[in-house]
Amino acid sequence: MKRRFFRMAAAMLAGLCMGAVLTGCGGNGTSGSEQQATEAAGAANGSTFVITLHPDVAPITCENFQTLVEQGFYDGLTFHRVVDDFMAQGGDPQGTGMGGSEQTIKGEFSSNGVENTLSHTRGVVSMARSSDPDSASSQFFICYGDCTFLDGNYAAFGEVTEGMEVVDDFLKVERVVGNDGAVSSPTSPIIMEKVEMIDPAENGDPRVQVTMNDFLAK
Repeated sequence: MKRRFFRMAAAMLAGLCMGAVLTGCGGNGTSGSEQQATEAAGAANGSTFVITLHPDVAPITCENFQTLVEQGFYDGLTFHRVVDDFMAQGGDPQGTGMGGSEQTIKGEFSSNGVENTLSHTRGVVSMARSSDPDSASSQFFICYGDCTFLDGNYAAFGEVTEGMEVVDDFLKVERVVGNDGAVSSPTSPIIMEKVEMIDPAENGDPRVQVTMNDFLAK
């Protein structure tokens, strides 16, 4: 049932905005503050996670992402959309889901004529876009669970290989209903303070380190 709901939401919301990957699940009200308090990885300033890029799978997307990182584009931007059991989305300079960088890129996924073998599973990083398959620019999302229903329609290009617990902690931030109709809009900012290239993986794949603010501070 959940997978069917996601497919319906994707069909209805594609093209509403750059940030509309799809609605995801979640009802009205708030989320995060009602969860049991636990020791959190994101509770201290400077918590980090690492994204390993896969240019062999999505070379155009990885080059675009790396270029933006090297330009400092993502420094200070937020994760503006966080949906339970679905994904966390960020990289919009407007912080609304409607913005992006100056350049758009070709969507590297099968429905757009490009083979992409990286499946949308937990920790995988993919590009957000509008209904135009070639509209992705800077916004990306990180999957919390099985999002394989997105395979073939969104350009997966990397995965969180260190610090996924920090990304999980985004879910502990109180959220209200957002423009997508889900409980997705954080009431306090989840900020990428510094996004930078670090030493590549052993196989040569580029790696990106994201340093977060103290997004759980009261």
